[in-house]
Amino acid sequence: MRNKFDEQLKRLHVELIQMGAACEDAISAAAEALLKGDESLVPAALEAERDLDRREREVENLCLKLLLQQQPVARDLREISAALKMISDLERIGDQAADIAELASYVRVPDGSGVLHIADMTRAVIGMVTDSVDSFVKRDLDLARAVCAADDQVDALFDQVKRELIDMISSDAAWGQQGLDLLMVAKYLERIGDHATNVAEWVEYSITGVHPSNN
Repeated sequence: MRNKFDEQLKRLHVELIQMGAACEDAISAAAEALLKGDESLVPAALEAERDLDRREREVENLCLKLLLQQQPVARDLREISAALKMISDLERIGDQAADIAELASYVRVPDGSGVLHIADMTRAVIGMVTDSVDSFVKRDLDLARAVCAADDQVDALFDQVKRELIDMISSDAAWGQQGLDLLMVAKYLERIGDHATNVAEWVEYSITGVHPSNN
């Protein structure tokens, strides 16, 4: 019985890794479509988001089977419960990436102001998503906590992009609508960082039995 449980648990890890990879694909395609003005990349981001929706349902079904059929002990129960919470955040990351991709269809990114730090935000949140899933699979508490700490960097980058866009609009009011749309892109990236942090916090719970919000 335990051997079957361990096999299904390994499958859960694989599915989560694949969800994390789909998140990375969605964010990368959406950001590249925006920053390079390449609308041909938009469908890739939207397809990755649909893939995440499908994978969320599959992982949810797997978790329910593990809970109902295998009678997990306390540590296993925490791991499965955490996975159920994590997949919701991973799916939301896909939604945020799709929102960016949709904006990329008509938003023009100006040369200079705002471009560099939106790219920096993209790289930072992709790293957070990757590390949050890795920390779960590896049961690496330090890596999970590093993800939570990295959210401060993303928040600081968001503030920087916001200042850059305010300066851009102040110097040329014609950029008003575009500036607001780019601010929305930065906000979506900031929210992706928040979701990755949520994943990492559930990893900490699965390892320690204590959610950071309760500390």
